[in-house]
This record gives sequence, C-alpha cells and structure tokens, in this order.
Amino acid sequence: MDFSMVVSEDRIKRAYKDGEFENLPGYGKPLNLEDMSAVPEELRMAYKMLENAGFSPEEQRLRQEVMSIEDLIRTCENPEEKDRLNQELSQKLLRYNKIMSSRGAKTNSSLFKNYERKIEKKLL
Repeated sequence: MDFSMVVSEDRIKRAYKDGEFENLPGYGKPLNLEDMSAVPEELRMAYKMLENAGFSPEEQRLRQEVMSIEDLIRTCENPEEKDRLNQELSQKLLRYNKIMSSRGAKTNSSLFKNYERKIEKKLL
C-alpha cells in the first residue's frame, strides 16, 4: 500500500467511528445489487451505461426484433406471410411505443417509418 491509501483508509475508519456515515440515505438498509451474471463481463459496462441513459434491455430486444421483422418483410414474397409479419411488426411497435411513452419519451415511429419507406422507394 502506498501512503495515500493508508491515509485514506485511516480517514474512512475515523469518520466511521465518529458516526459521520449514519446520516447517509440508505444507511443500515440492504444494497440493491443488480444481477448481471447473464451478461458477459466485457459487456457489463456498456449495459450499465445504456441503463443509466434510460435504455432497457427489453427496449433493445424489441428494436432488434423490429429490424429483423422488417428485413423479413422486405424479402418475403408470400402475401399471406407478409400480412402475418406486418401484424407482428405492428404488435412489436405498439409494445415499443408503450415502453417509450412510459419513460416520457415522445415516439414518432409511424411518421419515421413512412419517411423511411418514401426514401427507400426513391432509392430503388
């Protein structure tokens, strides 16, 4: 241990003995630890940053599902299957919009989707 570690440890012990930590919020209560054991260790910091920024894992999963369904719709040639995929896409977008609105975020995904389709048509 270097000198600064010894000094800081000594100050923490002295503050604890003097009762300076007793007025802190959550004192004496169990810690609310998150279980991130299912997340690979190298991705935990990124997940934590996304969570702190307001993004939830369910939101990310829904975004990925929406993108994959959109890709399937683009390549689908069967009209019945395309209708089923469009219904599934609508359900996923509704759930995504519900999550976003519960966070207080304004969603304009339908406007964005229409704009995106217009751009794709012009590019093709």
